[in-house]
Amino acid sequence: MQQLTVDLGDRSYPIFIGEGCLDATPSYLPYIAGEQVCIVTNDTLAPLYLSRVQKVLEGKKVTAVILPDGEAHKHFGTLNLIFDHLLAKKHNRKTTLIALGGGVIGDMTGFAAACYQRGVDFIQVPTTLLSQVDSSVGGKTGINHPLGKNMIGAFYQPKAVVIDTQVLSTLPAREISAGMAEVIKYGLLGDAPFIDWLESNMAALMALEPSALAYAIYRSCENKARIVAQDEREGDVRALLNLGHTFGHAIETQMGYGQWLHGEAVGAGMAIAAEVSHRSGWISDTDLARVHRLLAAASLPTAAPASMTVDQFLEHMAVDKKVLDGRLRFVLLRRLGQAFTTSDVPVALVQDVLVKSIAKGLVGPG
Repeated sequence: MQQLTVDLGDRSYPIFIGEGCLDATPSYLPYIAGEQVCIVTNDTLAPLYLSRVQKVLEGKKVTAVILPDGEAHKHFGTLNLIFDHLLAKKHNRKTTLIALGGGVIGDMTGFAAACYQRGVDFIQVPTTLLSQVDSSVGGKTGINHPLGKNMIGAFYQPKAVVIDTQVLSTLPAREISAGMAEVIKYGLLGDAPFIDWLESNMAALMALEPSALAYAIYRSCENKARIVAQDEREGDVRALLNLGHTFGHAIETQMGYGQWLHGEAVGAGMAIAAEVSHRSGWISDTDLARVHRLLAAASLPTAAPASMTVDQFLEHMAVDKKVLDGRLRFVLLRRLGQAFTTSDVPVALVQDVLVKSIAKGLVGPG
């Protein structure tokens, strides 16, 4: 088992990474202050992992909420099911919530923990590659709204993150590809040597080779932990983690949450951001081709949905969280391994890039 720390002073917390972490008592018990625990999971994962986590927590008063699976359920109605359960089972202010699932479960459980009795502890146990390398770390929690993704939520840090690499063997290939988008993102935004490593090891990663996966997860979490420690609430540096997300969130919102997986939309979004960077004169033809090859090697989309329009992109981007004082901040590439934020991108250039991406005629991911 490897361990990292997200350094946030007295709110610092560990990230445990390794095979078998799911069943390891030291991953949980030191971070549970009271006797009550509520495990939040979904109807796909409960048969696979719920009893295993319950066994580790023997001696605690454990209850469980089993939610419907999927991004389409990441809304107020589903969130309220968690509150209904906590109140019905009389969970007090010393209860600990455990998020056993992917990014949807993690985001909703964290948001519920931030709100219930004005804040209770929670632990992240991510079960998808995307949640292991990204959404479980850093304290972003929330739900979707029909007009925008993750527009309602809170910054609220977990007490610990428990990443068991063995659970990835049960994921479909499409989920592995979606998670790989966030792995690639860390290389592009600030870790050029990691890009080189990914180019040489993508086949092993897609085949779920254990040592390659463990390294990629550790390196991704290390990159994110460093950025979050510098900028917890996305005032500056943390915004770089949104590479590909401005365009990606527009795709998710327009196409319907869950039709494109988050990582698939981010993959297409990174391809669009790379093209804007190329057209702006920052990255070369060779660099742009490397981005496309890397995304393609992970079986990720490299173009926008054929059914979207430029106006739809712009409409959704106008309500993106990265709009500041009426101006949209883009995360672009000055070079591979060095991202930056800017509001000085001509709208006409962005529109032209979107037209060409849409014209590639991508029917759908997967």
